[in-house]
Amino acid sequence: MRKKVLFFVFLLSMFGFDVASQTVYEYKIITTVESIVPMGVGRSRIVEFNVPMDYKKATSTRDEANKFKQNKTKRKELKISSFNETKLLNFYSMVGINFQNIASNDALISSKLTQMSKDGWELFTVTSGVESDAGKNDGKGIFITRYIFRRPLQQ
Repeated sequence: MRKKVLFFVFLLSMFGFDVASQTVYEYKIITTVESIVPMGVGRSRIVEFNVPMDYKKATSTRDEANKFKQNKTKRKELKISSFNETKLLNFYSMVGINFQNIASNDALISSKLTQMSKDGWELFTVTSGVESDAGKNDGKGIFITRYIFRRPLQQ
């Protein structure tokens, strides 16, 4: 029995498993918004915040007795003014889908992702969504992608 326990401990140490310490990460989200508006009149961007924010400023609390403690922060107080906005090209031009624009956006986004990696960020997950043209009279839409990065928090 003792040999089995020692063997198990040995295996855990071989794989770097450390029960006592756990890495804490900081996260950063980069968002791309690509316009799906005909005639190229939309706005497409890579957006990145510059200022850290504490989510607690915007959080309200409700307890088991259904008592609600409303957060008093105004929505306008939650808006940040310092962020980076990188221009992207729109998916559509005058004649329809513009594949050159898509390739150009891919190059710009790849450049941003590479720089994030150089800065020590690991691409943790990617999520995307689309609000597309809903028919003849809509003419609006966006393709949004959120790139979620993480890196070990400096302690």
